[in-house]
Amino acid sequence: MTTTTTGTSTVNGSVGTAHTRVEGRDKVTGAARYAAEIPFDELAHGWLVVSTIARGRIRSLETAPVLEMTGVLTVLHHHNAPRVDSDYVGMLGTPDPTAAVFQHDRVPHMGWPVALVVAETPEQAREAAEALVVRYEEEPHDVAFSGERPDAYAAEGHMPAVTEKGDLDSELAASAVVVDAEYTTPEEHHSPMEPHAATARWDGGRLEVLDSNQGTTWVQGELAKMFSLDPDSVRVRSEHVGGGFGSKGLRAHQVAAVMAATALQRPVRVVLTRRQMFSLTGYRSPTTQRIRLGADADGRLRALEHRSLSLTSTVHEFVEPSAGVARVMYDADAHHTANRLVRLDVPTPTWMRAPGEAPGSFALEAALDELAEKCGIDPIELRARNKPERGPVSGLPFSTHNLLACFQEGARRFGWADRDPRPGLRRNGRWLLGTGTAAASFGAGAMPSTAVVTAEADGTFTVRIAAADIGTGARTALTLVAADALEVTPDRVHVRIGDSDFGPAMIAGGSMGTRSWAWAVTAAAAELRERLTLGTGIPPEGITVRSDTSAAIGALAQKERHSFGAQFAEVAVDVTTGEVRVRRMLGIFAAGRIVNPLTARSQFVGGMTWGISMALHEEAVRDQASGGHYGADLAGYHVAAHADVPHIEADWVDDPDPDDPVGIKGIGEVGIVGAAAAIANAVWHATGVRHRHLPIRPDRVLPAGAAAEGERDA
Repeated sequence: MTTTTTGTSTVNGSVGTAHTRVEGRDKVTGAARYAAEIPFDELAHGWLVVSTIARGRIRSLETAPVLEMTGVLTVLHHHNAPRVDSDYVGMLGTPDPTAAVFQHDRVPHMGWPVALVVAETPEQAREAAEALVVRYEEEPHDVAFSGERPDAYAAEGHMPAVTEKGDLDSELAASAVVVDAEYTTPEEHHSPMEPHAATARWDGGRLEVLDSNQGTTWVQGELAKMFSLDPDSVRVRSEHVGGGFGSKGLRAHQVAAVMAATALQRPVRVVLTRRQMFSLTGYRSPTTQRIRLGADADGRLRALEHRSLSLTSTVHEFVEPSAGVARVMYDADAHHTANRLVRLDVPTPTWMRAPGEAPGSFALEAALDELAEKCGIDPIELRARNKPERGPVSGLPFSTHNLLACFQEGARRFGWADRDPRPGLRRNGRWLLGTGTAAASFGAGAMPSTAVVTAEADGTFTVRIAAADIGTGARTALTLVAADALEVTPDRVHVRIGDSDFGPAMIAGGSMGTRSWAWAVTAAAAELRERLTLGTGIPPEGITVRSDTSAAIGALAQKERHSFGAQFAEVAVDVTTGEVRVRRMLGIFAAGRIVNPLTARSQFVGGMTWGISMALHEEAVRDQASGGHYGADLAGYHVAAHADVPHIEADWVDDPDPDDPVGIKGIGEVGIVGAAAAIANAVWHATGVRHRHLPIRPDRVLPAGAAAEGERDA
């Protein structure tokens, strides 16, 4: 894989220049310790026991034989576990009882925690946990998800459930060209390389949790509320994180570890197994989406409807807001969107890289491609004709909107002008070849954060901020930002992150982490520089400045702020086996000022790789009889492996955000948006067959191809 950095802004200083990870040597030599690797004296190990039924109640737990096993210290369950406040108001302003384990005998889904066995070693804990006999009163369960559910309802989540503008039926009736199609995406799982792990201990009357998470102050606040503690009496640390993608917030294992540490008054570590992660750490809900587009003969939209149905658990409501992407991308005289939910006996879904935008863009961008075909218009030109001047739903101005610049640069480099729009014409032996494109967007927000910057007596600077580097390179990006703000070289800056004692800060999520943290670091550094110009010298304890960006961010004018991108893909489809191979991909992005081209490219390529996986491989299948998964592990849940990933090129155009002090937007999630649609559109171009249901498996390609061949022969 190669790339160029022609889109990098030419700036003085460290921001915008490629820089290897500041913690890279520690990671490759093993000096960087992850949550399950940090040693403690008298450390005990907990192993979760999870339910084997999908709905019902716990009738009994036979703990006595287990407590007699070698090394076993205790078994926590709903009869003896500490009580917690399950009605506390969580980060999103609503009670979230998902992590409130061992509080009742109800079993709401397969894999629900029913007990924690704690022992001297993890091997002893696992053996005892597997020996624990749990008896249930099983009840009929319902895990059947489909677009025909009569019990579906409109659900808001973090955005309005429904938006309506104009007379949809009238505009559709008056349209020269109409697309009306249903698209589906399956249940998908994060599966970060580092399993979820937490160690809890009481130290001098203060609860300390060493964890793998995406926001230490987030987890600190949730634990304090759940256990009715003063936030200052809780410290959460998470220095190194091996991937998160939205899954590493407050989960059952942290709560169980705190309970056990409280009961035993010694450190307790709980690490989830890969199989447990499939039921305890969230996932992307399956979706059924209906898109209706009506356009004039020249491709200008008169009507746009995007309706999405996803599922949630009976424990807590979570919405996969797939219809939200249409509220940004395209306008029409009649513009209707809706996110709807159905409650089932399944685990609670959660945020997963580009929640809403990833599945929503597949449906919307595939439908746009169908519209372009029906209109006889190039897919890029169709998108250009429907570029909104303001937010289609909000009516707000865009901070910047450089989507067309992405398409222009991408088309030039991909060779789009040489593409024959007719499908099924290019062939290489048994392989049919095709190319496709799709647009991408993701919100570019910022949240209040605090940062502390200290000028040390030895001439270096220490930055402390409760940021989280989940593999994105955030620690390095903040080093570059701080160096420029302090007008020094990066080697004089030491960034410390992942500690709730550093003060409130935004989580690593929503592509808002680096933008929010950099704002706080820049503000603190600016004030520190002013103090240093007074020339009073630096005392042995240093000079420290703390910033808080709440007022600055609260004063921002309301605008539509987004990163944009253009995705291009070339595929080969084997007519004999139905196998689809992606041959090359190109993504061009308008994602604000790029702080570190080296790690930024990795983020874009990582997102595009996930798009390949989403389009062709990933699919968690739930057994209707048991309510559990088939193959809840990385053998049964197929993700794109190295051999599946082709030449991927990622680059960007100049797009600094004028309202951000560094010009940052956010890059973590926009790389996956539109990638699956570009691949699906390329499969159509190769074969002449539309695939509206992901993943595009060989067993779906072959029958569709045979049917299409039969239609052509007829």
